[in-house]
Amino acid sequence: MSKLVQFVKESYAELRKVVWPGRDDVVSSIKVVLISTVIIAAALGLVDVLLLFGIRAIF
Repeated sequence: MSKLVQFVKESYAELRKVVWPGRDDVVSSIKVVLISTVIIAAALGLVDVLLLFGIRAIF
């Protein structure tokens, strides 16, 4: 049981050392992720449509 208590204390001490990102950093990261997701989804959709037309032209 003492090892568990020691683990919790050490974990809490390590978490106090973490430099958490600010609100502006989080918002800008979210924007990057959302824009990247939309761009990749559009590119994959375009590839899908082009392959569909290609397959229909062959068969």
